[in-house]
Amino acid sequence: RAMAAGGRGWFRALALGVSFLKCLLIPAYYSTDFEVHRNWLAITHNLPLSQWYYEATSEWTLDYPPFFAWFEYALSHIAKYFDPQMLVVENLNYASHATILFQRLSVIFTDTLFIYAVHECCRCVNGKRAAKDILEKPTFILAVLLLWNFGLLIVDHIHFQYNGFLFGLMLLSVARLCQKRYLEGALLFAVLLHFKHIYMYVAPAYGIYLLRSYCFTANNADGSLKWRSFSFLHVTLLGLIVCLVSALSLGPFLVLGQLPQVISRLFPFKRGLCHAYWAPNFWALYNAVDKALTILGLKCNFLDGTKVPKASMTGGLVQEFQHTVLPSVTPLATLICTFIAILPSVFCLWFKPQGPRGFLQCLVLCALSSFMFGWHVHEKAILLAILPLSLLSIQRAKDAGIYLILTTTGHFSLFPLLFTPPELPIKILLMLLFTVYSFSSLKSLFRREKPLLNWLETIYLIQLVPLEIFCEIIFPLTPWKWHFPFVPLLLTSVYCALGITYGWLKLYMSVLTERISIRQKAE
Repeated sequence: RAMAAGGRGWFRALALGVSFLKCLLIPAYYSTDFEVHRNWLAITHNLPLSQWYYEATSEWTLDYPPFFAWFEYALSHIAKYFDPQMLVVENLNYASHATILFQRLSVIFTDTLFIYAVHECCRCVNGKRAAKDILEKPTFILAVLLLWNFGLLIVDHIHFQYNGFLFGLMLLSVARLCQKRYLEGALLFAVLLHFKHIYMYVAPAYGIYLLRSYCFTANNADGSLKWRSFSFLHVTLLGLIVCLVSALSLGPFLVLGQLPQVISRLFPFKRGLCHAYWAPNFWALYNAVDKALTILGLKCNFLDGTKVPKASMTGGLVQEFQHTVLPSVTPLATLICTFIAILPSVFCLWFKPQGPRGFLQCLVLCALSSFMFGWHVHEKAILLAILPLSLLSIQRAKDAGIYLILTTTGHFSLFPLLFTPPELPIKILLMLLFTVYSFSSLKSLFRREKPLLNWLETIYLIQLVPLEIFCEIIFPLTPWKWHFPFVPLLLTSVYCALGITYGWLKLYMSVLTERISIRQKAE
């Protein structure tokens, strides 16, 4: 095994190195998410369970599933030794040095689960490509791409969130499925869903893969399903796991008659189609086209200037975005679009089974499709596709090329999250280091094959540099800054949306046109 005794030293060094970097980022800027989690610590620590999902002193009410609330409850019992004042519900926007230290350390500490999950994922990589140099080993490259992932670093350790240990649960469940430990994988994913419900988007990939690989125990010689091999016992075991985890999580609220209240907090459809800063997806392009048509309509007198809402023209990226020319989008429309976008990938997983790799492809496509068409998508959700795609990128050159496009654009689209001047050099340096490493390592891994990117893709990615220079340096010096403050966000969002849409389509084409080899059929 590639991760045998001799290989553990470098993995430990990578994990310790990134943990040290996270400690250096403790004094950095933090977003409103910092106050969100402080408030949740206070709510779970002081109030009885029956009030957790009703408490509304702060605008940042508890809107994660119950397991995450219990996680905050556990943390609060350590927090009280740092600064008991942070656990007072009325202490809004409280941020003493001790509070900052505790919150930051809690993210770094819980990331140990992520480090363990990465270690398990590296064990799943088959070391067919024997490399003399450790730096060219697929396991080493994968460990760096996951542990040092730029997006995770800035979202968790600067902006502030707990994605590390949640992605740890997801990657660990993926590793268990690759190791054919299906029940463990299913249990981990069920637990993850009750920590953060955004992972529901990738649930179809898990459901179909477990049904195809675990509930049906055999295939015919041509790779098609042996219907007779259906195992009632296996389905019952999976059902039991899902029911038990759900009962543990939601049971207390069901008994209290508070399930509708919990659900209303988890799915707040009263928010707008897009987040205040548009995630770079299909709706960002849709909104941009609507803005362009509105301006054109006003210039050519096709539209009545008095009837066009003022905010949609100058206020920029407001939460409630009203479309002026194109039809407005409802939550149901986004749900239907997401469902249609996910469907082909799920069909491929069922009819063209390719083992763990097919599962990972479907997982990434589910994550990307929901990112493209979901309701009120956050820009940070792109990490849900980038991290599992890292596992594919070291296996085939085709996937490595798609990974480079998606990672570079996806990570660049996170730049506006850090808008304070001291963080500018940090984010640019970290992004450059990670991107240069991704390109050079994957290029050396597949050096015997054709180039990973064509000339058009290369030009598109290089254009991100002048875009960043314009948004961060040139634009603030122009008078437009006062009249059109939303332009840098709009440009970033729309330009990145083009790259992410292209990567999504390219991955879909690759999966749909792929033929199954005889060896894979036999598996």
